[in-house]
Amino acid sequence: MDEAYEGNIKNILEQKTLKWIFVGGKGGVGKTTCSSSLAVQLSKVRKNVLLISTDPAHNTSDAFSQQFGKSPQKVNGFDNLFCMEIDASQPMEGDQENSTDLPDLGVGDNQIWNISKKLLNEVSGSLPGIDEAMSFAQIFKLIDSMEFDCVVFDTAPTGHTLRLLSFPSVLEKTFGKIIDVFGQVKPLIGMFSGMVGGNINPEELYQKINEVLVTVRKVNNQFNDPDVTTFVCVCIAEFLSLYETERLIQALMAQNIDTHNIIVNQLIYPEKNENGEITCKKCKSRYNIQQKYLSQISDLYEDFHVIKLPLLETEVRGPDALRSFSEKLVNQSE
Repeated sequence: MDEAYEGNIKNILEQKTLKWIFVGGKGGVGKTTCSSSLAVQLSKVRKNVLLISTDPAHNTSDAFSQQFGKSPQKVNGFDNLFCMEIDASQPMEGDQENSTDLPDLGVGDNQIWNISKKLLNEVSGSLPGIDEAMSFAQIFKLIDSMEFDCVVFDTAPTGHTLRLLSFPSVLEKTFGKIIDVFGQVKPLIGMFSGMVGGNINPEELYQKINEVLVTVRKVNNQFNDPDVTTFVCVCIAEFLSLYETERLIQALMAQNIDTHNIIVNQLIYPEKNENGEITCKKCKSRYNIQQKYLSQISDLYEDFHVIKLPLLETEVRGPDALRSFSEKLVNQSE
């Protein structure tokens, strides 16, 4: 294989400018194991690495055998690897019981948050998903303030992930529209303020919205910069997974998000007898199917780094197991 496209993640480890690394694909292909292993490898070459789970299933706690929450928590056994689990569909304030889990994000108090959403809905014509998008803005404002060297996202299945990645563009347009027409909608602010039982200064609201817009524009620009952001696709060598991967890659290209690494997970390498024959009929059948789709992957993505990972006999759970498995991302062996 051409050295430029060797089958490992060394290109990611060596690209010191990368800030945001997304790992995603169809459900059940091993995204969490791969994203966790990638974060482990990055912790060897970066100052501080943050692994974020945006999948509502939150399997990172299971992967590391350690419970994580809404705030970055150091992973046991590591000095510079942190992990947090968030739900991008929920406001980051959470309920009263968990309200102390997250530091102040600088977006404003609950009154400003509520009025901002109402104002955005009024001006944008009830934009679908505005709650989710606003939560996204808060998430990135928090992360950006913490100055992590590199952030790895363990994402939800494809559809949810694509919507997550579209939020910066959606928010930039929406907040930009708010700023442009703010003078015209000032009279509405008093009305919205009364609806939530508060008294908000229009200029204070303008400042808060502008602060979020600055963050969103920064993130949007970074997402479209291949030196700063990349997406690692995870799949298995089956038709549905390959189809989903192609759909994902096309969508990423349409959003100008860089992707040049594909992890093909759960590959089997059956034992052979002295004549070089695979004796297990089911193993042989599965092997032949996988080889067919591996051939298609090689043809379709000849300019990608294709990393092939084996199906293991045991689960990959705990820091030690992840350390061991992560080496397969760097040193390929069949």
